[in-house]
Amino acid sequence: MTVLQEFVAALSSGRIQVVDLTAPLSDQTPILGLPEQFGQTWPFRLSEISRYDDRGPAWYWNNFSTGEHTGTHFDAPVHWVSGQQGADVSQVPVSQLIAPAVVIDHSADAADNPDFLLEVEHVRAWEAEHGALPTGGWLLYRTGWDAYGDDPERYANAGRTPGISVECARWLAEESPIQGVGVETVGTDAGAAQSFDPPFPCHSFLLGQDKYGLTQLRNLARLPATGAVVIAGPLPIVSGSGSPCRVLALVER
Repeated sequence: MTVLQEFVAALSSGRIQVVDLTAPLSDQTPILGLPEQFGQTWPFRLSEISRYDDRGPAWYWNNFSTGEHTGTHFDAPVHWVSGQQGADVSQVPVSQLIAPAVVIDHSADAADNPDFLLEVEHVRAWEAEHGALPTGGWLLYRTGWDAYGDDPERYANAGRTPGISVECARWLAEESPIQGVGVETVGTDAGAAQSFDPPFPCHSFLLGQDKYGLTQLRNLARLPATGAVVIAGPLPIVSGSGSPCRVLALVER
């Protein structure tokens, strides 16, 4: 068999399992609220065009409206001022949308402390146990926050959500071999990151280094620490800063 035939056979037999890391997209999907003086993203909304009626007797379809960074979504470099000369979401090489992934799990720490921050020492300790971070891969940061994804108020938690420290964000952007970071929270940065120096360091450092972000992921608990492959499918919006996307993981069982 060819490699692709073997792959399809492994999917059919269940030797490779597909895990959906995507949160359902609806008008209840949590969105990031900014201070009033800034522009605000639109929540997700469906507007019915027709549903087997006079507007269209044999078909059902909708218009939808929302911001690029709603629900499970992809951050392209151009999303942040530090990456303004970088790629928009339509320019991200498709080869980078399929990549190896590792999971660093600090859900127990985040349960005890919603302001918990991932530090370089945590990543180094993980590497000592599991091996080096994957070149061109994703670091998926599990905090257990997906458990609150259907409760927007609890999910926002008055701005107290776990994230990544300034030093760790800089290290991941400038020294690590990964292509991006994925998180379970509303954005790649901690809830308190507006008060960091610099503010929002994951956005600033990672996107400034032509790396990417994935946010509002679910089901990271179903992935192994190493060995998964992630498929991230943002819409190729020309000049877009990001896009809601379907994120899948392939896991060998």
